Amino acid sequence: MKIEVAYALESKQTLLALEVDKGTTLKQAIVLSGIMASYPQIDLSKDKTGIFGKIAKLDTVLRPKDRVEIYRPLIADPKQVRKERAAQGKKMRGGKKA
Repeated sequence: MKIEVAYALESKQTLLALEVDKGTTLKQAIVLSGIMASYPQIDLSKDKTGIFGKIAKLDTVLRPKDRVEIYRPLIADPKQVRKERAAQGKKMRGGKKA
């Protein structure tokens, strides 16, 4: 069955198409893809993985046309960034009342 394995850095994205046997797990697909040779920073004991944007465990059995994704750790907390941006916006508008 055909699947894809994806990994992305800020400056480079990799999407590999693979033909795997029925019953292949997410972890097996990552190993079979060879992507870890190109990206030695991938650590499956720490990095989250998923299928089409939804977190999935390494022992998840894949289905035809699944896209396996390996996620990097977040550099910044999105909620905190939004709060800071909102606070900055209030500060900017604070002195100007119509």
